[in-house]
Amino acid sequence: MILIKRFFIIIACILFCAVSSDASAVTIESVNPNENIFQYIRRTQGSFNQTLYQKIVGASNEFKEGDQALGLAASNETSRANARILLSNTKVKDIHNNPLFEDNLQELIWKTIDASQYNKVKEKTLQEIKKFLLARSESDIKGIMGGLNSDVIGCVVKLMSNRELIIIGQKVFNPLPGSKIGAKGYLGARIQPNSPTDNPEDIIWQVFNGWSYATGDLTLGTNPVSDSVENIAAIEKALKDVLTTFGIEQVMPWCVLAHIDKQAEVEKQYPGETALWFQSLAGCDQANQTFDLTIDKMMNYAKMRKTKFGLYFETGQGADFTNGAGNGFDMVIHESRKYGFARALAKEMEKASGNGKVWNHLNDVAGFIGPEIFKTREQLVRCCLEDIVLGKLHGLCLGLDICSTLHMPVTLDDLDWCMDQIMPANPAYLMGLPTKNDPMLSYLTTGFQDHVRLREKFGYKVSDAMWEFFKRIKIVDSNDKYTEHFGDPIWVYYQYLLAKGDQRSKEQIYTEGEASIKRIEARGVPIARGYGNKLWELNSELKERIRALYEDAKVSLKTEFTPEFIETVPNALLISTNSENRDDYIAHPPTGETLSPLAINALYKLRKSWAGEMPDIQIVISDGLNAKAIMDKDHLLPYLTAVKEAFASVGYTISEKNILLKLGRVRAGYKIGGILYGQKGTDKPKVILHIIGERPGSGHHNYSVYIAAPTAETWAKNAVDHDIARVVSGISDTAYQPEAAAKETLFIVKEMTAK
Repeated sequence: MILIKRFFIIIACILFCAVSSDASAVTIESVNPNENIFQYIRRTQGSFNQTLYQKIVGASNEFKEGDQALGLAASNETSRANARILLSNTKVKDIHNNPLFEDNLQELIWKTIDASQYNKVKEKTLQEIKKFLLARSESDIKGIMGGLNSDVIGCVVKLMSNRELIIIGQKVFNPLPGSKIGAKGYLGARIQPNSPTDNPEDIIWQVFNGWSYATGDLTLGTNPVSDSVENIAAIEKALKDVLTTFGIEQVMPWCVLAHIDKQAEVEKQYPGETALWFQSLAGCDQANQTFDLTIDKMMNYAKMRKTKFGLYFETGQGADFTNGAGNGFDMVIHESRKYGFARALAKEMEKASGNGKVWNHLNDVAGFIGPEIFKTREQLVRCCLEDIVLGKLHGLCLGLDICSTLHMPVTLDDLDWCMDQIMPANPAYLMGLPTKNDPMLSYLTTGFQDHVRLREKFGYKVSDAMWEFFKRIKIVDSNDKYTEHFGDPIWVYYQYLLAKGDQRSKEQIYTEGEASIKRIEARGVPIARGYGNKLWELNSELKERIRALYEDAKVSLKTEFTPEFIETVPNALLISTNSENRDDYIAHPPTGETLSPLAINALYKLRKSWAGEMPDIQIVISDGLNAKAIMDKDHLLPYLTAVKEAFASVGYTISEKNILLKLGRVRAGYKIGGILYGQKGTDKPKVILHIIGERPGSGHHNYSVYIAAPTAETWAKNAVDHDIARVVSGISDTAYQPEAAAKETLFIVKEMTAK
């Protein structure tokens, strides 16, 4: 299940005489030279003010649109400089004892601070800590960083320039136990073999593809389309088979990036089929609840991870407030608190294992959400450098997904520039796919051949054990040079079958391999083969294909429902959100989550027309980020026909009206459910099926169906969000077939309504 995060903000604007702010700016006109934050607040306000404290800390950040949306961004460079002066003069103990936000996660972070190390630094100012980090050795830094809580680390990072962040990145390393992954001079790769249909053939061939470029040493990690236990288990089995066939299952693990509850259930039903377990983390209790997480749940899972391969975390600046949990503090502090959570879980796993040699690592997905977080390539670089240092100072082995969405103004070429700015800070690893374009998640990231270029340019190495493996399968020769098999995934497939004892000739296996690649590419999954003018360039045909997908995505983002399409939707009730147009919708996501006054009136009329006989199910159809996903031939209507027949066959009633929502986002569907079903008279679950266009970029023009099925009481409280919703994703005539998606929809709804 892929939950694409959407923007949800409620901002309370509070004006101060010394700090003026609105929804977009914080102004700090003047400060005294040696004044700290708390002295400034008392001088200007008469007493401590938590909101002003949060605003000053936020204003010290480099500018990002996400902080601006929360009213935490500095209005100008003078205000930013003044905020940094106040922060620089503030002591560690004052930040430590006055958290920017207090909840159960903050309590956990406090509990995992090393008291003796804290006593070394508590009287130092943040400026003194910054100077210490820049001047002292790695061993000296590791002698104090356990005493720095997440708020302190986040605040220190705000005071550093990009160059200073790189200096820290170049001298602090937290490698995985018994491995060079995360060590100085090494750059690993998580192979991300995603398939729009969860097809095992697509998945394992992307592994062969990565290894043909001597790339992929951290983990084999697939993002699944379907979150059913059976589907997750099938992917786990396929990944495990590749590693065990080559005898390297103790060199690197496999992982399916489903919710941790589902992975635990897979392990329970199919013991030994899982290796590394995954979970996204948030920076406050409220946002973790959106992920269906609690502190206790994660700590209990940490205690269970007693084997070599523990937990794999993912985070990203902006994920909290786009899930309605900004809580008045900025994105850097949110991100730092996530790393504090990860550090606490790592400590728990070290205790549980008995020897402390558990692999735990964190992937910072820096640009995955969209332009509501930040827009430019320079901001992406800044975000990645901040997060590298946040992670390293928390003692984590931290990798990056240097990425952007197709609705951000960051191009394919821009990503290369970003990599070159970030790589001197030596993150532990990056993502690895056949190209920069993920065929399922529809975003831009790092391809296998990007790793080849970065290793050449910066002198980084693959982990020693996997480099020996690449020599064994003859991708690399005894002189550490690439062989004639470089960039040939069929050669790796051939080696795989030889390891299985296949006695067929090389020619027969190559013929079979060519047929496999043809099938895979027909499903919209590219396979990189060979190279262009340089080893790190895609072959010319594939390069052109990826450029074409990029251009198609840009057109798709601007596309609206056409009058001709609207006419084809049976019994359509056409309504809109508060977005003014596509540009407004993309730039200001909250406008697409709220309904226009006319839409609200139309929905109340629809509810009234039911005369108290509410149908079990209401279908909502939104354009989302790609109206083409809904309008393309054989996309929507086959699903509508199949899903209505399926539900009718087991006794569900479906509204005669199909609500057609222009400029709609996922949470707008929850708002519709609140209006239609949020009334007394029944405790029976009522269902919203929200069909919505997914991010463009894969070429499939996929859509998803978000499913919410609470009772009227929950609908009435406006308490419906992603944590109680399910989703069927990747639906199109070239990916997950609409008829099959309809069957899965019925299965999920029956589970959710216990029918």
